[in-house]
Amino acid sequence: MTSFRILHVDDEPDIRRVVALSLGIDPQFSVRSCTSGEEAVVAAAQWSPHLILCDVQMPVMDGPATLARLRENPRTAGIPVIFMTARAQERELVRLKTLGASGVIAKPFNGKSLRESVREHLPDCARPTAADQARCQSPDDEVAGEMDGFRERLRTDAATLVRLRTQLPDSATATSALEELQTLAHKLAGAAGLYGFDAVGLAASALEQTTAERRSGRGAVGDAEAQIDALIAHIKRE
Repeated sequence: MTSFRILHVDDEPDIRRVVALSLGIDPQFSVRSCTSGEEAVVAAAQWSPHLILCDVQMPVMDGPATLARLRENPRTAGIPVIFMTARAQERELVRLKTLGASGVIAKPFNGKSLRESVREHLPDCARPTAADQARCQSPDDEVAGEMDGFRERLRTDAATLVRLRTQLPDSATATSALEELQTLAHKLAGAAGLYGFDAVGLAASALEQTTAERRSGRGAVGDAEAQIDALIAHIKRE
């Protein structure tokens, strides 16, 4: 059986876990995860994957910068790269494809759609047998088994949100609190939908946008606090 090497890069542990589990149930896929763009550039040159799944927003070296570095190296220049993003607006999709991406996968996604998207960018020999196809269309029990761990993460994030909310009115701590808040919201927005917590994911996405506006001086005072309260309320319902 032909095996296809899939390299996945994302700074968010829960997303790396879900991608590894979702692709791992397909016997034709061999998956390797990276935590940063820098790590992915090195791994791609050493491992020669057939396809790279790359998050767009990452610290230090984001997705577009990672793609640019990959294209500079003759050993990795021809590897197809699919971006993964929670910001799937049409303008963003066009921009990413203009950069040279082979495709874009919107977050959140489910295991079946992820496997299908990956196969679309692999050679025809990547088509599964009837037995493999039946197996890969079954429920992702492995992913469902991670939900208890994610609920524990939600409780930890809720406590962090409460702490950061108290720091926002203080000019001495507001700047760092907003930065931490935006990072937390971004990570949670990307991961929550993967586990079926859609309301939490949408609330986190709204908080991320509001926090970004507040940091740029465009947001109204109190908007971030209201979004934090809404997100905490959604978390408590889970």
